[in-house]
Amino acid sequence: MNPRSPPKTPGSSIGYNLAGIAVLVLLMAVGVAYLVDAAGRGRQAPAPVLGDGNVVLQTISGLELIIPAAWFRDEGQIRQGFSDQIDLRFMLAAGDPPALLPIDVSLVPRSRVRPSSALLDNVYLHEFDTADASGVPGLVGKPLRDEAGFSGETVWYDALSPAPFVAKCSAPVEVKKSGRCLRSVYLDSGIAVIYAFDAPALAFWQEFDAQMALWLAQIGAN
Repeated sequence: MNPRSPPKTPGSSIGYNLAGIAVLVLLMAVGVAYLVDAAGRGRQAPAPVLGDGNVVLQTISGLELIIPAAWFRDEGQIRQGFSDQIDLRFMLAAGDPPALLPIDVSLVPRSRVRPSSALLDNVYLHEFDTADASGVPGLVGKPLRDEAGFSGETVWYDALSPAPFVAKCSAPVEVKKSGRCLRSVYLDSGIAVIYAFDAPALAFWQEFDAQMALWLAQIGAN
């Protein structure tokens, strides 16, 4: 597969970086929130499962969601009413026999984020390094240029789809740790979702959206 070739317009990278900076800052904030959340958990909560009960009603961007309390990453968010961001945890069944991989999910208004597929063409494509990355069957891996402020980050995308799977992954910060990936998507319900997950989950990218749709459907967010 040949990755798309970026145009060579001089100075274009500055404009594209400015256009995407707010989105990238939000994605970074989601990653930081994950680290704070993980560090602050003093107990091992049961993994969320489809069909969980004990629901909480929350409204975001005019959309009422019915969310099991066990799915919230932050106990402080378990309350009825309105919210501008809802942080949940879903599970991805990966492999055979399946292992459960945690997927951190943030539901936000569309105005706060751009989908990763749009960032691919409007931001990432103009910051690709000349090298290629390998290791995820079916996806093209393109490291981003260090000098553009993307040190150690790689974009993985499906080059054959008109609506591609796209994820931006950072290199591990510690030995024996996995890198972290971020992916943002617009939902038909009118809100957006940001997924944050460990890099090994990329191997199951073809199943990712179908499985996440089951969780989103249960709360009325798909």
